[in-house]
Amino acid sequence: MTESVKEELIKFIKTLPDDVSIEDVMYHLYIRETILKRAEDIKNNKAKLISQKDAEDQIEKWLN
Repeated sequence: MTESVKEELIKFIKTLPDDVSIEDVMYHLYIRETILKRAEDIKNNKAKLISQKDAEDQIEKWLN
């Protein structure tokens, strides 16, 4: 059984120091959500991935 969002948040909050700011909590939640979404995109072949060669070719075009 997967954890509910509430259970995940409680577990996450318990790992934080007592003096954590709301901004820090929001930042870490944003980063976590972004990583999870990108991982899901990769899993479902929806990610915008390009080969190393294509990336190098694009960079070469930008630099010239």
